[in-house]
Amino acid sequence: MHMADALISPVVGGTMWAATAGVAAYSMKKIQDDMDEKKIPLMGVMGAFVFAAQMINFSIPGTGSSGHLGGGMLLAILLGPYAGFLTMASILVIQALFFADGGLLALGCNVFNLGFFTCFIAYPLIYKRIMGKGYSPKRIFGAAMLSAIIGLQLGAFGVVLETLFSGKTELPFGTFVMLMQPIHLAIGVVEGLITTAIVTFVWKARPEIIEKAALGEALGSISIKKVLAGFAIAAVIAGGVFSWFASTNPDGLEWSMFKTAGKEELEATDGIHQKLSEIQSKTAFLPDYSFKTPENEKEQSAGEGEESWPAVNSGTSISGLVGGGMTLALAAFTGMTISMIKRRKKKVIV
Repeated sequence: MHMADALISPVVGGTMWAATAGVAAYSMKKIQDDMDEKKIPLMGVMGAFVFAAQMINFSIPGTGSSGHLGGGMLLAILLGPYAGFLTMASILVIQALFFADGGLLALGCNVFNLGFFTCFIAYPLIYKRIMGKGYSPKRIFGAAMLSAIIGLQLGAFGVVLETLFSGKTELPFGTFVMLMQPIHLAIGVVEGLITTAIVTFVWKARPEIIEKAALGEALGSISIKKVLAGFAIAAVIAGGVFSWFASTNPDGLEWSMFKTAGKEELEATDGIHQKLSEIQSKTAFLPDYSFKTPENEKEQSAGEGEESWPAVNSGTSISGLVGGGMTLALAAFTGMTISMIKRRKKKVIV
């Protein structure tokens, strides 16, 4: 559900950039209450894991479409809503800048759609309320499933509204929304199952991580080395190997666009879109999670028919490992910056 720049107008893109920046600033202020030295590496490792997991598209049977883990709900549950939102922002920044996954103008929309609705609506209003009655496997399943589905439904509807306000007549509201919501309902069910499995694993291994995230408390003296190691290994395997097995079907957004407008991508010809596209083509050294391919080779490969599956590709593996490492570094740097600000404030007060 990574929107391209062609889907939105500069006004909508700028507005969503401002809204997302405001939420990020608010999150950086609030997270200081529960930031400690252990949350920093957890943010980094979780960011790397979600980055790698997003590379693995799974097919939606009977539709010709596919989906991938959004990860916003998972981040909110394990890190808390503020750290979760900032980590999601780190993931999407790395994806847009260096892998051309999602547009630069649309970056604010993508962070908002995948991060805000899950971390600040579905997590506090659904997940926490269900889990407030006590932790158990059944409650984790119900809370994770329902919140993941609703979070993704809100995100999908956000995409529809953003294209509507951008005046994209190729995607009429009624048709587009009737395609976007059902396909993302199916994707949301799979995301709910994945989230349930991961949260259950962490709850059994270190329940304090989830409980402290829900209370907005620092991790303190609890040991999280095994959890960090587990997610780090999973990120390496997912990005380096499992990414070969990603479905070649269009994702839910592309599928909905094709069913609505007859094409999976829209064209944008105005100056701002072109300028941002030029910038992204220079910064994205592994576009589409692979090595850059000359235009003549692209045309040749396009004429060869369907891509093989699994797509055993060194470029994909390197993208997963490099992207995961870059996301880990950016998310951890964000956490370190917040921690430094917190310490300086304490010194000023003293």
